Amino acid sequence: MTSLLADIPELRALDSGSGLLRIPQEIDVPMTERVRQIVDTAEFRRLSRISQLGLVAHVYPAAHHTRFEHSLGVYRMALLFLQRLVHDERFADAIGPESATAFIAAALLHDLGHWPFCHPIEDLRLAGVPEHELFANSFILEGEVADVLRSEWGIQPRDVVALLSEKPRDKGSKILQSMVSGPIDIDKMDYLMRDSLHAGVPYGRNFDQQRLIGSLCLNQSGDGIALTEKGKTAAEMMVFSRYVMFSEVYWHHAVRSATAMLQRAFYLLHAELDLETMFRMDEREFIDAMKAAAASGPAMPLLDGLFGSKRRLYKRLSQYNLVQTPEIYNQLARRPYEWLVRCGEEVANRLSHQIGRRVAPDEVLIDAPPIKLEVQFAVDIRYAKENVWRSLGDVSPMVKTLATTQFDDHVKSVRVFVAPDLQSDLDSVGNLIEILESAISVVE
Repeated sequence: MTSLLADIPELRALDSGSGLLRIPQEIDVPMTERVRQIVDTAEFRRLSRISQLGLVAHVYPAAHHTRFEHSLGVYRMALLFLQRLVHDERFADAIGPESATAFIAAALLHDLGHWPFCHPIEDLRLAGVPEHELFANSFILEGEVADVLRSEWGIQPRDVVALLSEKPRDKGSKILQSMVSGPIDIDKMDYLMRDSLHAGVPYGRNFDQQRLIGSLCLNQSGDGIALTEKGKTAAEMMVFSRYVMFSEVYWHHAVRSATAMLQRAFYLLHAELDLETMFRMDEREFIDAMKAAAASGPAMPLLDGLFGSKRRLYKRLSQYNLVQTPEIYNQLARRPYEWLVRCGEEVANRLSHQIGRRVAPDEVLIDAPPIKLEVQFAVDIRYAKENVWRSLGDVSPMVKTLATTQFDDHVKSVRVFVAPDLQSDLDSVGNLIEILESAISVVE
């Protein structure tokens, strides 16, 4: 390790094994005094009351781990990345102690702007709902966190914000941003393993994390993360782990039922909510605020089915994917949420006529892949003997398949959910695709 970066307290603590905090699974996180001062702020402690996976616990009951735990894991992962990359001459030339310190702080604070059920709500793309990366700015640029960054870390809060949410200004910031948010980044490296562990499934742990970290290097242009040839197989395994985690956990049909219910409830209520205040709440406060706003209106049955004394998730009426039903999938995937609501209302009208009883507009929910796409897995592999870099997609048949076809189209399905009381009445419904296509023609 270079002498300058060796003086960073967190890297010294990682090597010395002193002042450790234990998180699952048997991971020791080095806690320096200045890290502890951030962790003890009210803004950071709030993350201990926000679940990492939100509604996934409806299906995987042990998945109650928090953004707090994940943030500590990402911070430790940042130290491991630095510990490896300081041996790369080009990295050491581009990244000095101050930049490395800002990167460590950014890793610790990267989720500070998350509010409860953040990602499903962001996917709605409603006016007045900010991106959580930008919402974090108010926590970082002012208040206790900002004071600690200036006085104890010796860095400007604006430099941390720049790494998390602004366009990179130079080669050094490009490198660090690729480590924060890129194909192989400190966030994915932690959440795949951690989500898999707490959900009780093996999928997100079936890649060689240690080999990946040990093969980190810079790309040919020296402005982003790449891997040496030894990391190729580990990278392929990580791609597949991410693919299966989306298929079996994040987009499990019952998880998406719960997600669709929450999204519709929030959509019905958002105009009445004080979003600036709500997005600073913890999870329990957030749910209570939504219930208070719902009162006895149409959002309350949805919220009660999710958070009441008895779980009542909507039932899957039909499902469509790109391979088996491409025409209907392509007509519904990545549509604006308001459009999907109108389409669902038209489907409800048609179902009412078919079964001879009223189907309320909010008893039919169309869940489809959102407009925003997942980050594609595009990373270069360095072949030292030839001194060339090749795209992982060019040297891996498995990764090439996911790189040349849209990841989202293969892990996310279009689904139609209905209120549980309706399911038996809808058994006699005919061709639902015809009903959907008729509804689509009306709202186009």
